[in-house]
Amino acid sequence: MITETSPHPALLVVDDDVRIRNMLARYFEDEGYSVTCAADGREMRSSMKQRNFDAILLDLSLPGGQDGLELAREIRTHSDVPTIMLTGRDDVVDRIVGLEVGADDYLAKPFHLREVHARLKSILRRRGAAPSAARNGPTGQVLVFEGWSLDLNRRELRRSSDEHVELTTGEFDMLTVLVTHAGRVLTRDQLMDMTRGRQLEAFDRAVDAQIVRLRRKIETDPKHPQLVKSVRGIGYVFTGTVERKKD
Repeated sequence: MITETSPHPALLVVDDDVRIRNMLARYFEDEGYSVTCAADGREMRSSMKQRNFDAILLDLSLPGGQDGLELAREIRTHSDVPTIMLTGRDDVVDRIVGLEVGADDYLAKPFHLREVHARLKSILRRRGAAPSAARNGPTGQVLVFEGWSLDLNRRELRRSSDEHVELTTGEFDMLTVLVTHAGRVLTRDQLMDMTRGRQLEAFDRAVDAQIVRLRRKIETDPKHPQLVKSVRGIGYVFTGTVERKKD
């Protein structure tokens, strides 16, 4: 049961190294965040039951049988909270897998605190730059396509039945770019530029992984997509008919 809220952006730091936890906590508290720390998956779950978080900094290597990739996957089963993975291994495969399971960004240790903050602020801006307890502002432009409704202000995706479908920050940004450029073929580089501002290297597989996850959520048959189609050797194109509405 969630019982605690805060007027400040709420950050959860999950790392088994007490020095790193304390360093991140001090820095972000000085920057105006409300910071909670956890040493492992058990403490992370306990913290997430107590309050909503605007973002999570999640270490890749954790004790207790579950690493950060497993926890990131677990988080995505019930939450779209932005997640930045922290790791001592600057491994391309780990980075791609982290993005595939739903992480929004990835930083290798040792990192500069200002860079962590810059990445975090960028993600929160894309989310609407509002704390989790206060995201229900007035609605703005809504894009309607093939039985779906994409609210750009609330950052929500709904079916025609009004069922809410959870999207990660990256998934929402990817879908917004595709829908707002309906009928235009976009390369992987263009998709990375438009969604992440090249904060991450434009790995083809990372973009493809985002598309695969999107298809699972919006396509009737993800193996035979009708909305987000591949263009061999180039990239992707959104083929749905889009209507713009003011809500």
